Amino acid sequence: MTEFDISPPLDPEARWPEGLSIRARTPADAPGILALHNMPGYRFGTLRTPHHTIEEIRRHIESPPANNIGLVAVMDGRIVGDVGLNRYLNRRAHVGSIGMGVHDAYQGRGIARALIGEALAIADRWLNLKRMELTVYTDNEKAIRLYEQNGFVKEGHLRQFAFRDGEFADAYSMARFRT
Repeated sequence: MTEFDISPPLDPEARWPEGLSIRARTPADAPGILALHNMPGYRFGTLRTPHHTIEEIRRHIESPPANNIGLVAVMDGRIVGDVGLNRYLNRRAHVGSIGMGVHDAYQGRGIARALIGEALAIADRWLNLKRMELTVYTDNEKAIRLYEQNGFVKEGHLRQFAFRDGEFADAYSMARFRT
């Protein structure tokens, strides 16, 4: 990959880790996204269930939900993270939500910071979204810190939010506001 293959961040102030590229996902990415989504650490922080199939991933890429933008982070020739930005409709057209994750072996390298930065740049600079929402498990302290550093605040504590690895887990509802 050359420097011409890597698009710069949408936010001119953003700095990505060396060699990281963030781009729209394509059907050809299905095997890499499948590997990412089936990783235990990645899955533990999301609402995903184990053992997704390549057909499920490919269908989601080829027929995304309305108003959904899916991005992948690529480093060392592999998909190392992904983020989805969903824009709501009608009376909530000013609101979007984010869901994201990073490859188990690539955590702590600034990839999550780059992914959320790119998603928020799209929300702010291209979609004019005023409110961004997400949920995060209460035990995911690193993610909570990242979200808070990006302007998200806790709005609610969702008890028994999801059943994860044999037990119920709580989550925080978080939001970021832009005036």
